[in-house]
Amino acid sequence: MKQTAKEFMSSISFDNMLYDEEIAASIAHARMLKQNKLISGEECDQIIDGLKKVLADIEAGNVEFKVEYDDIHGCIEQQLEEKIGPVARKLNWARSVNDQVVIDTRLFLREEDNLIRESLRELLDTLEALAKEHVNTIMPGYSHLQRAQPITLAYHLLAYYQMFKRDLKRFDNCIDTINMMPPDGGALAGTVWKTDRKKMAKELGFEGILPNAMDAVADRDFAMEFINDCSITMMHLSRFCEDLILWSSVEFGFIEIDDEYTTGSRVLPQKKNLDVAELIRGKTGRVYGDMVNLLTIFKGLPMSYNRDMQEDKVALLDAAHTVEACLALFVEMIKSMKINRGEMQRAAKYGYMNATELAEYLMGKGVETDKIGEIISKVVLYAINNGKPIEELWLDDLKQFSQVFDSDVYDKVAIRKVIEAKTSTGSTSFAEVQKQLDEIAKEKK
Repeated sequence: MKQTAKEFMSSISFDNMLYDEEIAASIAHARMLKQNKLISGEECDQIIDGLKKVLADIEAGNVEFKVEYDDIHGCIEQQLEEKIGPVARKLNWARSVNDQVVIDTRLFLREEDNLIRESLRELLDTLEALAKEHVNTIMPGYSHLQRAQPITLAYHLLAYYQMFKRDLKRFDNCIDTINMMPPDGGALAGTVWKTDRKKMAKELGFEGILPNAMDAVADRDFAMEFINDCSITMMHLSRFCEDLILWSSVEFGFIEIDDEYTTGSRVLPQKKNLDVAELIRGKTGRVYGDMVNLLTIFKGLPMSYNRDMQEDKVALLDAAHTVEACLALFVEMIKSMKINRGEMQRAAKYGYMNATELAEYLMGKGVETDKIGEIISKVVLYAINNGKPIEELWLDDLKQFSQVFDSDVYDKVAIRKVIEAKTSTGSTSFAEVQKQLDEIAKEKK
């Protein structure tokens, strides 16, 4: 459908979500104007009362965000003037849409950052609780998607715990970048009006004021940092979802996800599809696209403000809301999953991942290196053909391949013993995993 130039230039269809921030910033601006005697106390009261009524109308769904408003700033200005008359125009003294939009965007991202951090903290608590429950749950550890070494489920979960802990730290750091107020920049060069930005910053909860007005209105690196953090978090969620999708398959059978987060198939009724996990994995690409979108918009812009910059809201709103939704659903999904401990342990035993320990045993007995590989291959093949894990082979079975095997071999190749032997810091041993959990508990105090 053909658009008019007015429709094409309008941003009201997406920046209307900043109405709350626009009104909060406008109320603070009105109070600052009153303090500096740019408007009277009566005018200030009229403006604030009018803004609160506009807010109530918007929240009640009584305001139509029409293209004619152009953007959320114009919408609220017109709504305010309809309520209190020409005095509404004084609200725009000593400010420009260029610095208004930066304040609104920073206020919005501050709230979004806080919401994401809250969800990440809940995710970390959930992973910690699951890890505590599964310190002794043995499973295969994978490399190249092949069974590699026996580990515990707690160890695997704590690996993701550390990833999401770093994500939380990134969002913590991002707040420091976001929560700074633009100076009295007006369009870009400042204003001749007597103002008090410090008062506004304090009222709006900003930590400080940016030192350069042109920088404040021209750049959105704080938004790029936020979306970058969103992208990394989504990448971690996507990897975790891939594990869950594999683990829930018949081929693995490690877990079962609650029906609320899955769907069946009309054509293939035996299937249980992990749609929520698959969609989180898919939406990761969407957030990556938001990041590339924002970087591309800004890469060739001359100083200072350009209309291209209104498009940043599309990427920001999408990335923030996507991450929030994905985190919330992911937490509930993993809380619902049932762990098949028996199948995990069976996979660890029948993965013949203790063949390395068997080789180390032979080496310790003085067997020549060039013969060890041949012996191990024969032992593993024999175990497979007889449907037994290595640790359940009889000693006589092992001795047919080498007479050096003795009863002490079982202390080396039993799956639990293999795990216990990994004593290095941060390893999968039961003791080291417990140390990791103890450190997490200590950090919370």
